[in-house]
Amino acid sequence: MKKIKLDQESKKNILENLLKRSPASYSSYESTVQAIVDNVRENGDSALFSYAKEFDHVELTKDTIEVTEAEIEEAYQAVDPKLLSVIRKAMKNILKFHEKEKQNSWFTSEDGIILGQKVTPVSRAGVYVPGGKAVYPSSVLMNVIPAKVAGVKEIIMTTPCGPDGKVYPSTLVAAKEAGVTQIFKSGGAQAIAALAFGTESIPKVDKIVGPGNIYVALAKKAVFGYVSIDSIAGPSEVMVLCDETCNPHFVAADLLSQAEHDQLASAILVTTSEKVADQVEKEIEAYLPKLSRREIIEKSLDNYGYLLIADTMHDAYDVVNEIASEHLEIVTKNPFETMTHINNAGAMFLGEYSSEPLGDYFAGPNHVLPTNGTAKFFSALSVDDFIKKSSIISYSKEALQEVYQDVIQFAECEKLTAHANSIRVRFEEEDS
Repeated sequence: MKKIKLDQESKKNILENLLKRSPASYSSYESTVQAIVDNVRENGDSALFSYAKEFDHVELTKDTIEVTEAEIEEAYQAVDPKLLSVIRKAMKNILKFHEKEKQNSWFTSEDGIILGQKVTPVSRAGVYVPGGKAVYPSSVLMNVIPAKVAGVKEIIMTTPCGPDGKVYPSTLVAAKEAGVTQIFKSGGAQAIAALAFGTESIPKVDKIVGPGNIYVALAKKAVFGYVSIDSIAGPSEVMVLCDETCNPHFVAADLLSQAEHDQLASAILVTTSEKVADQVEKEIEAYLPKLSRREIIEKSLDNYGYLLIADTMHDAYDVVNEIASEHLEIVTKNPFETMTHINNAGAMFLGEYSSEPLGDYFAGPNHVLPTNGTAKFFSALSVDDFIKKSSIISYSKEALQEVYQDVIQFAECEKLTAHANSIRVRFEEEDS
């Protein structure tokens, strides 16, 4: 990790380095991704089967691409009952949290004018779940449950399978528990294209959510506009803002918990105490030999790991808000007071017993969060991502008569005479 005394120049350099990880920086991949998207759009299932053979080394057909009930039953037999119990406990917490996000349609009525907003869920949502070497039943829960709470009727999930044609049992169990409608064995950019445009087997959806590698992220970018997407996510990141009251042993463990995701992940400490920075650095070195993903962690820390030392807490707040991390742990004497100074973070974890993995798996708030500084203007995945809002306008004749001349004047100001005429014709008799 790089230990740096913060100033304007160092802050600028750090931001530039972190932003290199953004999917927007991988334009060299875009033509490859676009070719995959175009092929699936044009050739449907045949393109999916070809890519499954090329990338996943599996022969799929129209009869085997969809996960069957028998396969799901087999998955239940393979999953440890203790894990199933944990999945159900986590589901309960996630459901309880997202239920509070629900919005209702509303209307006002006054003097012949009815105004309002009609809230409607999207009809069909697509959830992408990574596979390959990774298994993420937690991502299934986090992406499916807010859609269910929103009232989405059909939830279509795609995930890659292994060469044996099987999907991880825990992924299938989580999908069944959460309420997925259909599951298809397809991964990568080709799965995103299938969800966006539909194939003979996979239905077209209205919204695509879920994490993935650079090909998945760029595919979502390519299909945005044909469908809605959650975001174009970059690598994972954690920032810990702490003072001299923190426990360096805990802080080091939390930084490493994100660094193990990916060699592009970032782990950043911000503190006013050089002593704390030194202690955390020593703790990280002590942990590394014990961790299974040491090689990935070391690459992550070498390239995107920082121990930042600020002169004052206000300087610390500034850099935290500027970097706008996906996950922010606040470990200070009074974390709830410190929180009031932070405007930009995907999720905040307050206090030394609120470690970031708690949010990844169990607490309830969504772990699909904005990355690469986009927490300045994006939010966590929520029920809002699966609804649409339609404005409602209803005027009586008497209500319109009160204001129709004002509307005409506005329209004529913009030289839109047909707009003006649309209002005027309703009162031609009164004006004649």
